[in-house]
Amino acid sequence: MELLPLWLCLGFHFLAVDWRDRSGTATAASQGGCKLVGGAADCRGQSLASVPSSLPPHARMLILDANPLKTLWNHSLQPYSLLESLSLHSCHLERISHGAFQEQGLLRSLVLGDNCLSENYKETAAALHALPGLRRLDLSGNSLTEDMAALMLQNLSSLQSVSLARNTIMRLDDSVFEGLERLRELDLQRNYIFEIEGGAFDGLTELRHLNLAFNNLPCIVDFGLTQLRLLNVSYNVLEWFLATGGEAAFELETLDLSHNQLLFFPLLPQYSKLHTLLLRDNNMGFYRDLYNTSSPREMVAQFLLVDGNVTNITTVNLWEEFSSSDLADLRFLDMSQNQFQYLPDGFLRKMPSLSHLNLNQNCLMTLHIREHEPPGALTELDLSHNQLSELHLAPGLASCLGSLRLFNLSSNQLLGVPPGLFANARNITTLDVSHNQISLCPLSAASDRVGPPSCVDFRNMASLRSLSLEGCGLGALPDCPFQGTSLTYLDLSSNWGVLNGSLAPLRDVAPMLQVLSLRNMGLHSSFMALDFSGFGNLRDLDLSGNCLTTFPRFGGSLALETLDLRRNSLTALPQKAVSEQLSRGLRTIYLSQNPYDCCGVDGWGALQHGQTVADWALVTCNLSSKIIRVTELPGGVPRDCKWEQLDLGLLYLVLILPSCLTLLVACTVIVLTFKKPLLQVIKSRCHWSSVY
Repeated sequence: MELLPLWLCLGFHFLAVDWRDRSGTATAASQGGCKLVGGAADCRGQSLASVPSSLPPHARMLILDANPLKTLWNHSLQPYSLLESLSLHSCHLERISHGAFQEQGLLRSLVLGDNCLSENYKETAAALHALPGLRRLDLSGNSLTEDMAALMLQNLSSLQSVSLARNTIMRLDDSVFEGLERLRELDLQRNYIFEIEGGAFDGLTELRHLNLAFNNLPCIVDFGLTQLRLLNVSYNVLEWFLATGGEAAFELETLDLSHNQLLFFPLLPQYSKLHTLLLRDNNMGFYRDLYNTSSPREMVAQFLLVDGNVTNITTVNLWEEFSSSDLADLRFLDMSQNQFQYLPDGFLRKMPSLSHLNLNQNCLMTLHIREHEPPGALTELDLSHNQLSELHLAPGLASCLGSLRLFNLSSNQLLGVPPGLFANARNITTLDVSHNQISLCPLSAASDRVGPPSCVDFRNMASLRSLSLEGCGLGALPDCPFQGTSLTYLDLSSNWGVLNGSLAPLRDVAPMLQVLSLRNMGLHSSFMALDFSGFGNLRDLDLSGNCLTTFPRFGGSLALETLDLRRNSLTALPQKAVSEQLSRGLRTIYLSQNPYDCCGVDGWGALQHGQTVADWALVTCNLSSKIIRVTELPGGVPRDCKWEQLDLGLLYLVLILPSCLTLLVACTVIVLTFKKPLLQVIKSRCHWSSVY
């Protein structure tokens, strides 16, 4: 059986007209809840049980969406014989009388989506047959089967755009779209189509856009719709896609086969205009280098195609399925989330116009960079989330990756890159090497290193503006690691000890940086050099997940807008520092997940009222060994904090004074009790004479 399909969310744009009055000026009015603008009447969501009859008879556009009409009677639209566009979306329509459109000979666009037209589909079909000039028809979401759809489309030869999305169509044959020679756009997405008979689309000679996404098609073989430009067969269960062999010229420009179960690279037409190929989320791989295919019989597969009484056999070379495809105009290729372990020699050479290549989330272990592979026009290359351990650079290449602007190598197993790789990428602006166990070359290292790569050098990459080195296990940064770059974005997160207590390694790029991420780096407030005064253009600073106990230092003309201090060891935030940041334009600050002391949060009202603290509802503090949300603290100073805020000298005086008074009283009592014996002892020792 021949199975066919396509992509590109076809937005069916129904006829919209800018109606104006006789003077040429658009007018606006309201009548019975309907908005009138020139020749257009908008009655959406007015709870109308019938079509209003008091609207201007010259109306050319009528919108009745979301009204519980249920039935469209023969007389409902009689007053509006000049209508060119009618929308009845979500009107609970179960019946359309056979003469409902008898007076609408000028109607060009009709929207009947999300109704219940399957209830009386024969009568609805009879009503539609009175519209010989209809160009656009939306029957989506009506629970229509293929037989119902065929009856409704019968004799509507003027149609150019049809939507049958979200129905219950299961199979297609040549009778469904018979007589629609002018049809250019067909939307069949979100049905239950599992079979398309050969010739089902043969009569649609003008068809350009075909959407078969979200169906149950198992394979597409002998694909021969040469007139198509956009084909979407994403979200099916395809295991094979084979275009018709031969020298037929295809107009195909965009092909979406993503989110299927393809096992091999699709067999594409030998001659086409394909510029966008989407193969994301399949099970594809290249296998020639993984198996011993010395016998020619082991390198082919044969397909038996049965169409009526005709049987055809198609032979396909499994290992070089791309070799006969026309990829000369291909500009965008997405092969992400597949099972590719390698790229065959010459694969990328067939795509000289390729500008975007996405290979993330595959099983690539090595990548060979040769002349014209990748092609010189490539501007974006994503190799993230693979198993790359080596990049091989062919010797003598002076201009490889010369046009590359974005290069993503994150989440691989790289220990370094070939010497000179980045030096030749003179236009690169964004580079992501995060989650690779690399090291940075010291300043004294020779630029022409030989042998296996052991470090990476970013110096003198003048075009580089964004660099991510998160989770690379970096040691202390060498001197001037980013000298000669134009960095405005730098991520050094999750590299403990990389700054070694100083921001000095960043001095070359400090004046240019706008976004700096230093989270989870073990920073603490004892770093005397943790001063961001020299980062005059810094807009976004992430210091979360560190060990800071005090607010970082800023100065000068800092233009900071966003500051993240979550998951640190802050107990209080100095009010002076906060007010200074607010005055400099700080818009957002994150402060939660810190062990604040409730007695030290007084005065943060300015932050709360100014909505500067984005996570204010999550900020908690410790009060008498209890964790309390700052927003739930009672007004004023908590009672448990009042003693702590008293003057210490006065507190000591209050504590010492009772003891002193007690001691004085005790001494007085002792003196008075032993006064006479004590005087006698003194006199006897001093030989004083007593006077009697």
